[in-house]
Amino acid sequence: MLDLPRGWRRHAALLLALASAHATATPVLGAGIFPYPAHLETLDNGLKAIVIPMQSGGLVAYWSVVRTGARDEVEAGHTGFAHFFEHMMFRGSEKYPRDVREQIVTGMGADTNAFTSDDLTGYYFNIAAEDLEKVIDLESDRFQNLQYPEDEFKTEAGAVFGEYRKNRTSPFFTLYEAVHRAAFDVHTYGHTAMGFVEDIEAMPTMYEYSKSFFQRFYRPENVVILVTGDVEVPRTMALLRQYYGTWKPGYVAPQVRQEPEQTREKRLDVAYDGQSLPLAWLAYKVDAFDPANPTLVAAQLLTALAFGETSEIHKKLVLDEQVVEFIEAEVNLNRDPGLLDIITRIKDPAKIDYVLAEIDATIAHYRDTAPDAARLADLKSRLRYEFLMGLDTPMNVARALSRVIAVTGGIEVVEPLYEAYGKVTAAQVQEAAQKYLQPTRRTVAVLRGGQS
Repeated sequence: MLDLPRGWRRHAALLLALASAHATATPVLGAGIFPYPAHLETLDNGLKAIVIPMQSGGLVAYWSVVRTGARDEVEAGHTGFAHFFEHMMFRGSEKYPRDVREQIVTGMGADTNAFTSDDLTGYYFNIAAEDLEKVIDLESDRFQNLQYPEDEFKTEAGAVFGEYRKNRTSPFFTLYEAVHRAAFDVHTYGHTAMGFVEDIEAMPTMYEYSKSFFQRFYRPENVVILVTGDVEVPRTMALLRQYYGTWKPGYVAPQVRQEPEQTREKRLDVAYDGQSLPLAWLAYKVDAFDPANPTLVAAQLLTALAFGETSEIHKKLVLDEQVVEFIEAEVNLNRDPGLLDIITRIKDPAKIDYVLAEIDATIAHYRDTAPDAARLADLKSRLRYEFLMGLDTPMNVARALSRVIAVTGGIEVVEPLYEAYGKVTAAQVQEAAQKYLQPTRRTVAVLRGGQS
């Protein structure tokens, strides 16, 4: 399952709430906004295990977060392999061949799947607490002992190409792919998690390369295990040590090229063969995620104030004039400098220039004027409330944590981030607009297709 662009998803701030962890076995969090105790242990081989007990009616979420995604595919001609292994990891091992594994999982009634994104590959189970040890056995085995012959490799490579062609039927994916390819000149964020189409087509010839990719990236120092729900911390940690303790380390971080400073606006029209209302995507370069960067933290609030559901432009274009279906914005949570996205779908093709002008006028307003202090205070309160309300099940807790674990390696910055939110001033929001929302930092793309 490809983790499609998050650009048009609301409430992205919920995913910006959690990050890094200690390197020794110790309780973490639980003293501030985060409502549950969290425990971290780092095994001798470098594997981090985070266990968060919570009352959940006997349910447990078990996540394996691999800190490898499109970002890590630095070798020319070999994009898409992080996503490819999302597929191959279900092929089985000598101990648990694919059919045997599937029978066990089906017998448990487990909900299991995987996804790939720019900075991670995630594998998850939603299970009953009594099945925890069996899941740890299954997951530790495939992460250490995955096996697949060349014919199965070629079959799955063909399936991946089929998935790519299917995704290309989506106007959102088509635009997302085009925006990233145009926005990044050298950084690996320039390709999606699926990879460049020419690399996907050539993938069936890369069997030996695939084995080297697995050996390099599927190492304990590059993986974080996250367990949430009705679990006992000592027993869970003991099981993780038992099943993962012999996993051999050997991860070497790839040398990702730094994107040069963007100095000019980029504009592109994106052709789309199917029917679609026009889509506009404005992508501004921003810094890498860092709760200690007050301008970046302020930018996270800026997007909600300027383009959220309580914004003036939403009221005007969505509710009053009804010229767009939606307008949304977010700062993406990335390991390296990434994008602040503003996305809208326009009902009338004749209104494209008008809508873009309204977006520019909104940006100019926030560059020139600090936001209302009362609106800013209300937003801060709402973010805290929404964050807490979203932590109601083990799966939702794990889902909220997974991306920040991938970006930072752990979960410790919950409290510093929300302290930073609380300290953001109206003047800092204006400063964020002045720094990031400059035409020279942006890529503007418009997709046109047949009307639906």
